[in-house]
Amino acid sequence: MVLGFVTALLCAGCAFMFNGPRKTDRSSSVVNYLYPGQTNPLPLTTIPVLRLPLRVGVAFVPSGDVRDNYSPAGITEEQKMVLMQRVAAEFKGYPFIQSIELVPSTYLRRAGGFDNLDQVRGLLGVDVIALLAYDQVQFTNENFFSLTYWTIVGAYIFQGNKNDTHTLMEAAVYDIASRHLLFRAPGSSQVQASTAAVYLNQNLHRDSAKGFDDATGELIRNLKAQLEAFKDRVKQSPGEVQIEHRPGYTGGGTFEGGFLAVMALLLLVRRSGRRS
Repeated sequence: MVLGFVTALLCAGCAFMFNGPRKTDRSSSVVNYLYPGQTNPLPLTTIPVLRLPLRVGVAFVPSGDVRDNYSPAGITEEQKMVLMQRVAAEFKGYPFIQSIELVPSTYLRRAGGFDNLDQVRGLLGVDVIALLAYDQVQFTNENFFSLTYWTIVGAYIFQGNKNDTHTLMEAAVYDIASRHLLFRAPGSSQVQASTAAVYLNQNLHRDSAKGFDDATGELIRNLKAQLEAFKDRVKQSPGEVQIEHRPGYTGGGTFEGGFLAVMALLLLVRRSGRRS
């Protein structure tokens, strides 16, 4: 019995030494999807026209290859759908949102860019889309690791310990017609695991799922904060976004009741000035 235990322990140690450092890097990128081949994409200056109530889409941008030497594929389509449902559920109660469409991954192609989003807009009738992207690193080694993720506005760099699972998510909300970035929000999480030499695959799967779940929770909180900040920017700088409303819509002209009258008055004054 003791001999069997020692043999198993030695085999486990040999397996760990044979495999060497273990690393998994799962990622997708809004930058690579919208601006393929561009090293320094510049945001467009076209003024977006938001027609209320909004028809919003939520989609994960296509992911890159899973880069690892020991672990099966990362986030599944089922996981993506669950995470998108969580995001959608938090925003369905807003009166200026008419509908939220969960966009299947098959509708988006790698490096599809805005041409691909125009197709999604035509197929599903969405005006605004929240593009979700992620980067998750799991690394088992005696050394520290870092995660560097490039977003629309720059790079995020996180340091981690061995056997950690670090997840970073990003939501970039675009008006499709104008190709204008309305606002964006990040979410991150760090799952600390044991420092045992043999890091079992089932633990990796568990930590991966928890990482995405926790990062989504922070992403939703930050999205809400950025939405409030965006509403304030629209009020303070009406020229940044043009607000219209669909026939039959009786809600507020922007994101609050009563602001429609102010916007209408400003437009009327502007047009009267042009005529004179």
